[in-house]
Amino acid sequence: MRNPVLYDAILKPFERLRLGQWRRRAFEDARGSILEIGAGTGATLQYYQCAERVAATDPSYHRLRRAVGRAAIARPTVRLAVADGMALPFKDAVFDTVTIALALCTVPVPERTLREALRVLRPGGELRVLEHIRHRRLGLARLQDWLTPAWCRISGGCRLNRPTVETILACGFASVELHHGMGGWLVAGRFRPTADDPTPAGRCAPCQPSPGPSTTEPA
Repeated sequence: MRNPVLYDAILKPFERLRLGQWRRRAFEDARGSILEIGAGTGATLQYYQCAERVAATDPSYHRLRRAVGRAAIARPTVRLAVADGMALPFKDAVFDTVTIALALCTVPVPERTLREALRVLRPGGELRVLEHIRHRRLGLARLQDWLTPAWCRISGGCRLNRPTVETILACGFASVELHHGMGGWLVAGRFRPTADDPTPAGRCAPCQPSPGPSTTEPA
């Protein structure tokens, strides 16, 4: 959404209801050197308390200006940078964890963003994602398809119907853990590069079932 003040106002009741709990569940135990792609106004920064250091990027200068206050009180210190997630200004293999929260729905080409995430992750690193997704029930998915063109114009590019988990798996990641919530509209996931996955030769790691996915809501 182009107006960061309006964006925060719209999300505020959802953060108080359940979304804040989902952010905590997805990111509070992330460790090491963390990069957040598409940090927006900084709603997730407060949850990186186990990190050693944090870099947060967003393509919008105006959204990051709203994040400055949140970054100032976050621990550890957060470095903010205006940067396109599809062309990150970082060297290869420099982060232990890459996080993305409610941004893959909006980036023009999510595959490019995910390839960049893969590039900057260290061996053994982890991708953590919190996203709304295309619903698994066909009727609701069709409703998303119908609503998406209008919503995309209103919201500045957000697409309600992206099959984000499938896209992640197709871009060089294997799922470690998936949690669906908020009626199936939201997913919190942990993924690792398939290059780190000891998969027998000749088998496609993204096509295998994820180990022990959970569909429970946060308490």
